[in-house]
Amino acid sequence: MSVLFQLQCGAQKYDWGKIGKSSSVAKFAAATDLTFEIDEKTPYAELWMGTHPSVPSKNLETQVTLHDILDKDPSLVGTAVATKFDSGSTNLPFLFKVLSIQKVLSIQAHPDKSLAKILHENDPKNYPDDNHKPEMAIALNNFEGFCGFRPVKEIKGFLETVPEFQSVVPEEVAKAFIDGVIDEPQMEQDEAVNKSYLQKLFQGVMTAPDATIKDAAEKLVARVQNESGSFAGSYGDDALADLLLRLNIQFPLDIGLFCGVFLLNYVTLKAGEAIFLKAKDPHAYISGDIIECMAASDNVVRAGFTPKFKDVKNLVEMLTYECAPVEEQKMKPASFERSSGDGLVYLYDPPIPEFAVLRTEVSKGQKETIQGLGGPSVVIVTEGKGTIGVTGGKTMAAEPGFVFFVGSGTEIDYVGIEDKLVTYGAFCEV
Repeated sequence: MSVLFQLQCGAQKYDWGKIGKSSSVAKFAAATDLTFEIDEKTPYAELWMGTHPSVPSKNLETQVTLHDILDKDPSLVGTAVATKFDSGSTNLPFLFKVLSIQKVLSIQAHPDKSLAKILHENDPKNYPDDNHKPEMAIALNNFEGFCGFRPVKEIKGFLETVPEFQSVVPEEVAKAFIDGVIDEPQMEQDEAVNKSYLQKLFQGVMTAPDATIKDAAEKLVARVQNESGSFAGSYGDDALADLLLRLNIQFPLDIGLFCGVFLLNYVTLKAGEAIFLKAKDPHAYISGDIIECMAASDNVVRAGFTPKFKDVKNLVEMLTYECAPVEEQKMKPASFERSSGDGLVYLYDPPIPEFAVLRTEVSKGQKETIQGLGGPSVVIVTEGKGTIGVTGGKTMAAEPGFVFFVGSGTEIDYVGIEDKLVTYGAFCEV
């Protein structure tokens, strides 16, 4: 069995995806599937790369699923990885994706392993598996999203300056938050106090009657249209006002205007920048194209900006209510010592065992060698043209949208031929 082969990967069409050829997902999917015709009226949202049964990847040449290939040759995964994860040798412990985002996704969080097992057992329709879903997003171009709770000082500032926000929760809840939170927490007990008040405030927002949300949102949108960036005093600005109005066009008078804009950090990323989202962290992607990697799960607990099922009770109970400035939510790529050559290699290594991601860049005429990793890899080309090959062996063309599987322990060479060849590779090793 070959230790390097090209994959054919499927695209998911969701309402929030970019339309037609404006979607990186559509262009990447069409790069290796000659039967894939891009419809200029269709939103293409996600390219799935891996063994997840919803959209399984296939060997491009043989059309055999990656799951079946790994089942026949477990050495491609490696004994250590297969032994550590419940998925065994037939499934990858991660799911790799490209997302093209035109419209805000639902504000959501993902359960940890213990809660996922309970939710799956009690409600398999809405929670299709029993795994957790920590995830990492790396921007391919300008990206914006919500990521984690704002510092309590900012939330308090919005409560004090935005009467519509304060009006959606019971008066005593808002007053208790304003009077009780510690702006600059120093000790664990300060954090515990803030988390308690934040949970009550979040619950108040999420359980507000629909009529209350609608009325407050109408007043809020009207005031933002009139006052622009000054709508929230020193806590508002033109960017936040523009964001709120854009979100209201997509989801008119939605609860997400309150639980997203005023409670969560608004984050922007440039190409190559990343964020990591732990289990139980609230977040939402707003716009842009990203590389996303996650534990192999499809469990989502939703809060706003969605017509889908919202599990408010579990959501309120499960969140960690940790607060941090937006810059602390970003991940900084590190150098990767197990590579050599003329190119550049960056490592995105979140604090979980299921996955990490390498970004490799080689200009025309350059070569970069990645030493064999202790587990399986899935690599996608996002820019440029070049080759990918087993050191001293098989070489294959590498162009935007081409996706490859690399077996455990396989040393790989990247060579640039046209422009700058850029690849992202998700991998797992123990």
